Amino acid sequence: MNIFRFNNIAVILLFFSLFINVSCNSSDKKKQCSKLTTISKKYFGKIKNGQEVFLFTMQNKLGMEISIMNYGGIITSWTAADKNGDYRDIVLGYNTLAEYEAETPFFGALIGRYGNRIAKGKFTIDFQEYSLATNNGENHLHGGLKGFDKVVWDAKTIVNDSTASLELSYLSKDREEGYPGNLQTKVTYTLNNKDELSVKYEAKTDKPTIVNLTQHSYFNLTADFNQPILDHELVVNADSFLPVDSTLIPTGEFRNVAETPFDFRSPKAIGKQINAENIQIKNGLGYDHCWVLNDQEKGVRFVSSAYEPLSGRLLEVYSDEPGIQFYSGNFLDGTLPSKSMGTYQHRTGFCLETQHYPDTPNQKDFPSVRLNPGELYESNTNFKFTVID
Repeated sequence: MNIFRFNNIAVILLFFSLFINVSCNSSDKKKQCSKLTTISKKYFGKIKNGQEVFLFTMQNKLGMEISIMNYGGIITSWTAADKNGDYRDIVLGYNTLAEYEAETPFFGALIGRYGNRIAKGKFTIDFQEYSLATNNGENHLHGGLKGFDKVVWDAKTIVNDSTASLELSYLSKDREEGYPGNLQTKVTYTLNNKDELSVKYEAKTDKPTIVNLTQHSYFNLTADFNQPILDHELVVNADSFLPVDSTLIPTGEFRNVAETPFDFRSPKAIGKQINAENIQIKNGLGYDHCWVLNDQEKGVRFVSSAYEPLSGRLLEVYSDEPGIQFYSGNFLDGTLPSKSMGTYQHRTGFCLETQHYPDTPNQKDFPSVRLNPGELYESNTNFKFTVID
């Protein structure tokens, strides 16, 4: 009796195994049957100082692929599925390392030490004033002349059955770009099998300093970089935003979004009010502002989304940061070459940069960006892609 039962079970298991193998060998099931996430590495070239740069490509079992350089931690390509199941690249960038090194509006890059602007490139810690490069008019922007987007990071890969991670680390030395303290920074990109990318930022210092790290990918969910992003439907989970002066430095006011072009609490096309008669729209040449996100005490939570109706692609952003800079590609002007044919035209990409507020070191009512010795800076942002038919 026991032998008979064993034989029956063996037959059932054999049949089930054959069924799975046939299913996995069919052309439309290969992606779903892949058991492992993967990450590959290839030589990508040398920058002008002779340092070698490598390109790492993560792929999950669904078919999403994300390629990241250890130069600037730059996401050079990122595929996402449309309503037909086709995975296509949805981030702006270049095809060669030389193009990234020559000129780029921070396409896909890690930004530090301080994301966004610092007024007149000056701030004070413990009564000592520090001066930074003024690389955006009279202000400091995105870490200076040689920010984290322009350095080569040490890279380590970590792969298991359900995730692939690229761990990037960089030591920013005391007074690099004017910032105090030796800052040891680590950023970990992790792709899972649910078409989600998490970005974890960590940093430690040996002197009091300021830190505000972010990721600067430009998205176009049509996957056609010749198309504007004005029909994308945006949601920002924020009841207020930070008005700015003509140099894009916050005035210090927290302004309610109600009855303004900055109200994205319900889905609204980016282009609907982007040319409205509004002094803040004029100052930003469109949208280039920081929103004050709701539910800051909850840690990682939903903060924003973008939906492209024709492709069905939906991008959701989750973060523990207090703010998000929404930038509508206002300075793209047709002078930069595209990865596909042509050039990047006006407003063909948008950014959703989770971060602390601009100019925080000079704004007494903003959440602190100070990091002291013995403390750990930690920030988490997750990007999730799904499809709405």
